[in-house]
Amino acid sequence: EIPPGTNVPSSSSSGSSSAAAAHPPIPQPPENPPPPEIPPPPANLHQMTTRRKNLITKPNPKYNYSAALSRSVPAEPRTLNQALQDNRWRNAMSTEIDAFAVNRTFDLVPRQPHFNVVGCRWIYTNKFFSSGEHNRCKARLVAKGYSQQPGQDYTDTYSPVIKATTIRTVLDIAVSRSWPIQQLDVNNAFLQGTLNDEVYMEQPPGFVDSDHPSYVCRLNKAVYGLKQAPRAWYTELSNFLLSLGFLNSLGTHFIYLLVYVDDILITGSTKDGIKRILQLLADRFSIKDPEDLNYFLGLEAHRTSAGLHLSQRKYVLDLLHRYDMTNSKPVSTPMATSPKLTLTTGKALSDPKVYRQLVGSLQYLQFTRLDIAFAVNKLSQFMHCPTEEHWQTAKRILRYLAGTPSHGIFFSSKNDLTLHAYSDADWAGDSHDYTSTNAYIVFLGNHPISWTSKKLKGVARSSTEAEYRAVANTVAELRWICNLLTEIGIDLPTPPTVYCDNVGATFLCANPVFHSRMKHIALDYHFVRGHIQEGALRVAHVHTQDQLADVLTKPLPRAHFLHLRNKIGVSPAPPS
Repeated sequence: EIPPGTNVPSSSSSGSSSAAAAHPPIPQPPENPPPPEIPPPPANLHQMTTRRKNLITKPNPKYNYSAALSRSVPAEPRTLNQALQDNRWRNAMSTEIDAFAVNRTFDLVPRQPHFNVVGCRWIYTNKFFSSGEHNRCKARLVAKGYSQQPGQDYTDTYSPVIKATTIRTVLDIAVSRSWPIQQLDVNNAFLQGTLNDEVYMEQPPGFVDSDHPSYVCRLNKAVYGLKQAPRAWYTELSNFLLSLGFLNSLGTHFIYLLVYVDDILITGSTKDGIKRILQLLADRFSIKDPEDLNYFLGLEAHRTSAGLHLSQRKYVLDLLHRYDMTNSKPVSTPMATSPKLTLTTGKALSDPKVYRQLVGSLQYLQFTRLDIAFAVNKLSQFMHCPTEEHWQTAKRILRYLAGTPSHGIFFSSKNDLTLHAYSDADWAGDSHDYTSTNAYIVFLGNHPISWTSKKLKGVARSSTEAEYRAVANTVAELRWICNLLTEIGIDLPTPPTVYCDNVGATFLCANPVFHSRMKHIALDYHFVRGHIQEGALRVAHVHTQDQLADVLTKPLPRAHFLHLRNKIGVSPAPPS
């Protein structure tokens, strides 16, 4: 009930207005509401200082190379004045001058107008052990041989050195037969080579004779930097070894006594014979104390009862440090499968010298790292005009090496000495000129001793032609190795076998009928056929999945690459 006197609002418009005034309408949200305003974060009054901002790098603990960069290692001087500030470098220069005096390297004579006087300079280098620990400071007086005149102060300059294939072959045989392997180094080797040419040089900077400052040095012995210096040392050593009864090898220049300039390896079946040769060398030349093989030509050798592992770990770490890639993120393959590199890929580098230096350094790394052979061969094709893309690809190889610094080849002490090879070709793989990439790997037993990855000359008209020409190159290398083994005294139990994954090329090797379509490669055809008919070797077919040389012809996916890398014998150093 409504009490009397109460005003009841009617349904008229005035009543509606009163209700609206008492209860305002609820606003409806817009169809697209604006985002809520977020208050700005409070100002950071503390300036964060990071290692990266201050160019401070933390050494990676998995590499021990930081020991070689400790503060106790003196900086390598670039000038004579810088070297004179440190007693260690002054002593190193004095040691070099003393060696000149002992070897009667030069005589001081008055300067004459018709003399072509060669300049000289000091080169300073820190020497390290394979562990990265500092060994000594080395100062070397080097002649400026580029100012020599042909026919006036030099004639013949060629000096042979041993092939990498020979070193690997002899080491493999020595390990399989449990022979001792000794290494030695000849002190100041080039100073012991006699000169047959009349050469004049300025007096050594910092050691000018005070009584005759205008005199020049008439060289009696060779000096580092002269064009004929390597040949003079080679002739001196070769004549001495021949006088001891050594014979020059037809396949290479030294067998059992492996000589690369002034670094020497010696191995043989008897320890007494090795000791006798070492004593004769020490009587004739100044040599460092011989020791078991551990570090030779940048190769780190770790020998156990199981075998010998060769790697270039320190060389890899040097490269990574030089190009500031020590802490880079590792990758699983040295080269990506795509995109393909071409001559015009990317922008030209402003300083191509750095690229050329890196690729040249990577080429020497192939002594034990056949897994990077294709990538290095590909990058070598762009030396004349490298681009940013080529540079990034080269740095990718460094990233791959950062994850595998101690990988190398292992020579097991239990290895049967049979010879076989894998030959492959990537037909028209170069998109620029459609040439093919030829590759082979030669195995002595289960160990790789020779390999290559290179472009074939000319365009192959078919995959069969490309593969057959690759087989011809492989056969040539096999025949050279067979001659080498014969001279060493190794008799192969069976003829070598070349494995090829191209059916057409395999049949062409076995078919005695000459095909007219192959007449433009008749020399290769008859070369291979001749050796097969003589029974010197045979060619067999292998499935593509089992073609080990495939890793040297093109970039491969990660899984296949890692599978083949293990098959071709590239492995980390075994635990000591």
